[in-house]
Formats: sequence, C-alpha cells, structure tokens
Amino acid sequence: MDHSNSTMNPTGGAGDRRVAAQPALHEDLMEAVLSPANMKQAWRRVKSNRGAPGIDAMRIEDFPAYAREQWAAIRQSLNDGRYHPQPVRRVSIPKPDGGERALGIPNVVDRVIQQAIAQVMMPIFDPGFSESSYGFRPKRCAHGALKQVKADLQAGYRIAVDLDLAKFFDNVDHDILMARVARRISDKRLLALIGRYLRAD
Repeated sequence: MDHSNSTMNPTGGAGDRRVAAQPALHEDLMEAVLSPANMKQAWRRVKSNRGAPGIDAMRIEDFPAYAREQWAAIRQSLNDGRYHPQPVRRVSIPKPDGGERALGIPNVVDRVIQQAIAQVMMPIFDPGFSESSYGFRPKRCAHGALKQVKADLQAGYRIAVDLDLAKFFDNVDHDILMARVARRISDKRLLALIGRYLRAD
C-alpha cells in the first residue's frame, strides 16, 4: 500500500497531506476550434436551431454560399487573432408575466464560431458543473430534471424555491469570468476571442 502522499491517520483528519490534483491547462485550442470536423458540426447545430438574422440580415439558408467565398479569409483572421465579431441585433420579446426580455441576436457567422468554441470548451468545463444543473448541457435535458425532482420527492423533500435573477448575464463581471476561464485555458488567441464576444454589442 502506497502512503507516499499521506501520513498514517486513522481518522483521515488533519494528518492527511494529500494534495488535490491541479486541473490541466489546455493550450492550442484554436486549432481544435477551427478544425473542419468541429466547424461542420457547429454549422449543423446552428442550422438545426434556425433563428432570426443578425445585424447583417443574413439568413441561415444564405450562409453556405457566403462561407464558400469568405470562410478562408475568416478562418485566417481567427487563426491570426485579428477577427472581431459583429455587434448583435437587439430585440425584445414578451415574458409570461407581462414584461419584456431583451435578447441579443448574433449574425450567423458568429453563431457558428461561438458554437465551435462551445463544443471545444464544454468537455473541459462540464465535469466541474453542479450535478443539479440540467440546462444547456450535453446528455442532460428537462426530462432528466423531472426525474431528479421525482427522486427528491421520494427522498422526502417537500419545498421548492423558484428564482429568477433579473438581468443576471448583463451583470456578470467579465474580468472575473475571464480570469476563471484562464485557469483552464492558456490559448491567448481563444481567450482574446472570447473576450471580444463578451464585449460585442
């Protein structure tokens, strides 16, 4: 039995000197983001989600022809760290309670790039997310959340709290967010691109 990382302590208390493993620092992720397979997958996802045009008025069905002409230049600018996202189109949609929810709609090109980034980053960050989180995560959905609620009821829980943080994403401190992302990602091109997307308005 190997005790090289801890002292003998039958209680597992203060004598335990084991050090938690530091998360791996991921480098050169832009290559993975821009890989043909990842970009094709991103385009399929954006296409299936449909969505309204962004500020440039490009429709989903117009993207393939545009990409055939422009993607090489866009890819090069992304690879060189020169790419700048276009501003989002601001719209308001009615809320069930009678108010309005403000939305920012990126253009199709930026939606594809954002999806490509998400596909590379999700396997890095998802394992650290809460087990109670079901929204917008791979292999998790509303049906899974309902099963969890059922299990909680069977376990004897009887109180539920419904919270809606007003304008939460509008108030996220981008410097703190990027500092946390940089703990796991060291690709400066990708970090700079994410920062530009956060500031796009």
